Amino acid sequence: MPWTLGSSESWSRKASRIAAALLTLTISLVAARQAFAEKPNFILLMGDDHGWSETGYNGHPHLQTPVLDEMAASGLQLNHFYSGHPTCSPTRGSVLTGRHPNRYGTFHPGWSIRPEEVTVAHLLAGAGYHCAHFGKWHLGPVKADSPTNPRAMGFHEYVSHDNFYEMNPIFSRNGAPPEEFPGEGSEVTIDETIEFIDRAKEEGKPFLAVVWFGSPHEPYSGLEKDLALYDDLPEGYADRKVRLTSMKTGKPTTRPLRDVLRERYAEITAMDRAIGTLREHLDEAGLRDNTLVWYCGDNGSPPSCDRVTTPFRGEKALMYEGGVRVPGVIEWPARISKGRESDVNAVTSDMLPTLCSLAGVSLPQRPLDGIDLTALIEGDLSERPSPIGFWSYNADRVTDRTPKPTPYIEPALQEGTTPLVKYLAGKKTRSFQNFHQPPITEEDYRGPRVLLDNRYKLVVDGSGDGKVELFDLEADREEKNNLASSKPETVARLQRQLRTWQDSVLESLRGADYAKNSGQ
Repeated sequence: MPWTLGSSESWSRKASRIAAALLTLTISLVAARQAFAEKPNFILLMGDDHGWSETGYNGHPHLQTPVLDEMAASGLQLNHFYSGHPTCSPTRGSVLTGRHPNRYGTFHPGWSIRPEEVTVAHLLAGAGYHCAHFGKWHLGPVKADSPTNPRAMGFHEYVSHDNFYEMNPIFSRNGAPPEEFPGEGSEVTIDETIEFIDRAKEEGKPFLAVVWFGSPHEPYSGLEKDLALYDDLPEGYADRKVRLTSMKTGKPTTRPLRDVLRERYAEITAMDRAIGTLREHLDEAGLRDNTLVWYCGDNGSPPSCDRVTTPFRGEKALMYEGGVRVPGVIEWPARISKGRESDVNAVTSDMLPTLCSLAGVSLPQRPLDGIDLTALIEGDLSERPSPIGFWSYNADRVTDRTPKPTPYIEPALQEGTTPLVKYLAGKKTRSFQNFHQPPITEEDYRGPRVLLDNRYKLVVDGSGDGKVELFDLEADREEKNNLASSKPETVARLQRQLRTWQDSVLESLRGADYAKNSGQ
């Protein structure tokens, strides 16, 4: 009923009641805004082909990484941190989804994600976060009509490249035609990130920034000031030759290891400095205390590094420690007040469940492979509650079939547009593929695979020879001593767990998760 002066309640009482209601509403809005502002911000940083040993804090004899060293000293240094896969596209998928990439057909570099996947950006955006991606995407084209570009996968905005990039990177901004961004690649990437952070702060929104650098992926380049830091590398490196991409021709070439490392190390130092610029800006903006910054690599160092310093067996693309153990550091002053180290096994698929837990967001109702690491951040986790599975699916099972399976996404939509230095399949752009999975057979369980328990690591077909290996990583991080014959019961237990996990992964690959009611 409308209020009138003739109603039984006096106008003054009505006015008092209205004022009280408005005051209550105002207080509620202020409290909601304050609670909203107290949500933590998240920045996920990732180096491209940056292996575990290539940091100062892990004892590298040549590299200068003062910022990462400081983060490791003041934050949480994850000594047993793993990429979800020994190559890049699959690992990136594991970060976004909390799931092993074989669940959605991202088998190798150049295999896209699937549009039905629920990402950490989808989930946090639903909770009021402003989400953006910067740098290397590599999960499908970044052009506007791609169904797997960053915006399609939950991000509000992006400045991204289909693949890796060097100096003066060429990015797409929110799907627009590619344009050149003058400057050193890592520096440009962080400049764009900082502008996004400032906008989110101005709007009073918590933010998620996923920042995937193009460094130190080959081909290599560097600023003179960074190259000069490595003029005195051992002369003995000059006697060894390595094969990599030529910056001039985009085709394979052979060069002295000393020259290659000088450029690679310069890129890592420039990336480190850019991270320092980001940290300084967070400090100046009053955001550093409540911003979780998480740095890691996407896989082990590549063969072109010639294993100069790593203590581990293997390299990029292999299932041994050198292929999957990567730098991992979390810095968050509000919750990690002093530096400490952890030897608990953790992996990139843990990022989604951890961030969702910290933001108070429900997880998607589908199988996840990562776990919530909040207890690890708080110092209350001394052992991982479940093993980590790794698996390089034999993609030839898909591409070599006759007839070839149905493309998951129209091929024209999988064509990349952002230029590369390197030729890939005869062109200087990266295109992608993904296929509907045919019926599963025993052959689909093959390929190099691992089950990593807290202490023991089961490796099956690690070198492509079908061998079963068991390593005690507490006593043998170099993976020199195969214990499979002396510990058959441990091998059998881990093989059973591995097979059960593969069953689940292959069910997802066939699309079962999408057929179910798997809302967010």
